Amino acid sequence: MKFTLSWLKEHLETEATVEEIAETLTDLGLEVEEVVNPLDTLKPFTIGKVVSTEQHPDADRLRVCEVETDRGMKQIICGAPNARAGITVVVAHPGTYVPGIDTTIQVGKIRGVESHGMMASEREMELSDEHDGIIELPSGEVGESFADWLIENDPAKVDPVIEIAITPNRGDALGVHGIARDLAARGLGRLIETPVAPVPGAFPCPIGVTIDADALEHAPVFAGRVIRGVKNGPSPAWLQARLKAIGLRPISALVDITNFFTFDRNRPLHVFDADKVAGDLRVHLATGGEELLALDEKTYRFRRDQVLISDDKAVESIAGIMGGEVSGVTGETVNVFLESAYWNPVTTALTARDLKINSDAKYRFERGVDPAFTLPGLELATAMVLELCGGEPSEVVVAGEVPVDDRAYRLDTKRIESLVGMSLPEEEQRATLEALGFRLEGDMAHPPSWRPDVRGQADLVEEVARIASLTKLEPKPMTRPTQGIARPILTLHQKRERAARRTMAALGYNECVTYSFIDRASAELFGGGGEETRLENPISSEMSHMRPALLPGLLQAAARNQARGFADLALFEVGAAFHGGEPGEQHTQVSGLLVGHTGPRDPHGSRRPVDVFDVRADAEAVLAALGAPAKVQVLRGARDWWHPGRHAMIALGPKKVLGVFGELHPKVLRAMDVKGPAMALTIWPDEVPEPRSKGPGRAALEISDLQAVERDFAFVVDAGVEALALVNAAQGADKTLIESVSVFDEFVGGAVGEGKKSLAIAVRLQPSETTLTEEDIDAVAARIVDKVEKATGGVLRG
Repeated sequence: MKFTLSWLKEHLETEATVEEIAETLTDLGLEVEEVVNPLDTLKPFTIGKVVSTEQHPDADRLRVCEVETDRGMKQIICGAPNARAGITVVVAHPGTYVPGIDTTIQVGKIRGVESHGMMASEREMELSDEHDGIIELPSGEVGESFADWLIENDPAKVDPVIEIAITPNRGDALGVHGIARDLAARGLGRLIETPVAPVPGAFPCPIGVTIDADALEHAPVFAGRVIRGVKNGPSPAWLQARLKAIGLRPISALVDITNFFTFDRNRPLHVFDADKVAGDLRVHLATGGEELLALDEKTYRFRRDQVLISDDKAVESIAGIMGGEVSGVTGETVNVFLESAYWNPVTTALTARDLKINSDAKYRFERGVDPAFTLPGLELATAMVLELCGGEPSEVVVAGEVPVDDRAYRLDTKRIESLVGMSLPEEEQRATLEALGFRLEGDMAHPPSWRPDVRGQADLVEEVARIASLTKLEPKPMTRPTQGIARPILTLHQKRERAARRTMAALGYNECVTYSFIDRASAELFGGGGEETRLENPISSEMSHMRPALLPGLLQAAARNQARGFADLALFEVGAAFHGGEPGEQHTQVSGLLVGHTGPRDPHGSRRPVDVFDVRADAEAVLAALGAPAKVQVLRGARDWWHPGRHAMIALGPKKVLGVFGELHPKVLRAMDVKGPAMALTIWPDEVPEPRSKGPGRAALEISDLQAVERDFAFVVDAGVEALALVNAAQGADKTLIESVSVFDEFVGGAVGEGKKSLAIAVRLQPSETTLTEEDIDAVAARIVDKVEKATGGVLRG
C-alpha cells in the first residue's frame, strides 16, 4: 500500500515529519517497507542564473554559458535549446549525483572547452518526463537550495511516498483514511472526518439492478446510478500526480476517479459505459462456460458458481475483480453507470485464484472492505465525477441490503495486563477504542463495520496494546512457584536422552531423525510387522507399520548414503520404538550403526574395517554416561537379527538387559540392501537403574587402602566352550572380593589334547575391610575353580 505525505494530510491534521510518521506506522503494526523522499536526492542542487552565453567554437548545438552560482561564476557547457542569458536555472556542481541519468557530475572538457557543472532538466532530476530543455524557474535567489524552493513553490514534486506492508487481517489499512485513523488514535494528529452529502438524482435510473436469490450470500448489496452527459478527458494534474506517485498509470478522468477512491477510502468502484449496456444489470452465479474479454485484454472462461455481472445479452464484469473490455469507458463515452457493491471475500478470493487474476479491487475485497461505506462511497465518487467530468446524475438504484454484523464483546480492562503484561487506565483503553471507531455501551464494545477481523476479547486487548505501543512494555522476571534455588525441571528420562545424544555425537556419530513408520517387510526383520502395529490409514505402503526398533530406519539411511557413494558411515538415533498399538506400548532406544572403515585412508595405515569392539566401546561409553553400574554381565542370546557368534548383551542379569552390541546378521543387510558388514548397538535407557541418591551431588569416591591381589588360572575346556561363560563363572565365585576377571591367553592343540583348548584368566581381588591372608586367597581360588568346573566342565591345567 503506497500513499504520499500530502495525501495523508488530507485525512490527518498533523505537523509530524515523514520520519515520525514512518516510525509510528511500524510501531502500530503497519510495517513501513520503503520511504521515497525526493528531497534526499535534490538537496545538493542549487539555484543559479545564466549571465551570458556564446556559441561553442566546435559544436553547432552547444553553448558556452557563464552561470552565477553559490560558488561564484562557473563556465558550463549546455546543449538545451532554451539556454540563454537572464534565466534562472538549477545547477549541479561537480560531485553531484544526477538520478535521472545515473551519473555523478565531474569537471570535464566538451569538444575542447571545460565545463564546471550542469544545468538540469526535470527528467534528469526525476521530477517529470519533461526533457525539451533545462528548467527555467520563475523566481529564486542565486545559491538557494532547489529543494527548499520546491517545498515553497511546488511541493507536489517533492512529496514523500510511503509504502507499508498490509497483513491479511487489516483490510481497513488499504485506504489512506484508515491509515490516518490509526495515526490519530496514537495521538499523531487529528482525524479529518468529512461528512458525505448525498447527491440528489435528477431523473430515474434507466438501468435497473438485480441480484439472483442464489447469489445473495456472495453479493449482499449492489448499487449504482447513471450519470449522463459526462466528458471523459484526461484527469486534472493533481489527480494524475497522485496516481503516478503510487505507481499507477493515469488513463482517463473516469477511470482515475475509481482508482483514486480505491486507495483513498478502500472503496473499489467500477464504471460502465451506459450506452454499451443492453438493458439492466444482473448479479448472478455462472452456470459454467460463459466467457468475457476483460479490461486486461484477456478472455476468461468461467466455472459454475463464480459471481458475474451481466446485462440482458452477455457478461459485462467479473464481480469484485475486473470489468469487461466491451462495456469499458473510452474518450467517446458520454453516459456512464457508476457501480458500488460489496462482494463476499472468500468467493472473490477463490474466483481470482482460479482465473489467475490479481487486481487492486480483488486485493481489497478478499481482505474485506467496509460494507457500510458502499453507498457513501458511491456518493463521493458521484460528486467527483460531476466536478471533473460534468454531467447529470440519476437516482441511485440498490439491489439487496448492506450486511449488518452487530458484534459485541465485553471489554475487560484487566485482561491487557494478563495477556500483554501492560497496565493501562480504563479511561485510556476506552478512549483508544472509541478513537478507532468502536462503539462502547457500558462494558460492551461494538467493532466498526470496517474491522471484520475483530472477533473476540483478545482482539480488543490487541487494539488497545498496539495503539499504546508495545515498546512501552517493561521486562519483568517471571515469578517462581517456590523460593530459593530453582529445582530441575528435566525428568531423569529426559536427562538420559540428552546425555545419550551428546555422548554419541562426541563419539563421532551423526544423528538421524527417521520416520516412526516403516514398511512391513522391514518391521518383520526386527520382530514387528504384526496387526497390533499396523496403521489404519498409512501415508504410503512404505510406511504401513510402527517401527519395532530404530535400526531399520538407520539401515535405510545407510543404504541411501551408500547408493550415493558414501561408504563409511556412523549414524545414531534416539527415539521411541513400539511393541504394541496401545498408548504406553512403546519404549525409548538409543541405537547406533557403523558401516565401512574407521576413517579415510592415510599414509600411516591406521584405517581398518569397523568391528565388534568398536561398538562395544561405544555402548559401554553410553551406558557410563547414563549412570549404569560398572559391574555388568556380558551374555549371549540376543534376537535373531544379530550375528549369532558376533554379538553380546550387556546385562545386570538374565532378565535385566541394558543393551546389545555386535554385528548385524548378513540376511538382514541383504534384505535392507546394505553393503556389510555392519556393526550396531542398541541401548534401553529406561532399563538402567535409577541412582539411589536423588540429590545433585555425586556419591563419595570409595578407594580401598588395602593391597589388591591378582591370581592367574588356566583351565582346559572343550573347544566349543565360550570364554565368556568361563569369565562369568569366575566372577560369580565371590562378588564382593572379585573386582575384575579378564582373559589373557588361549592355547589350542598340543598337550591339551584333541577337541580341547586352554583359557587363561586373570582374577583381581580387592579387599575393603582387612588385608587378605594366604588362607583367604586360597579359599577364593578354590571357589573359582569349583564354579568354573560346574559351569563349563573345565579342569585346572596342571
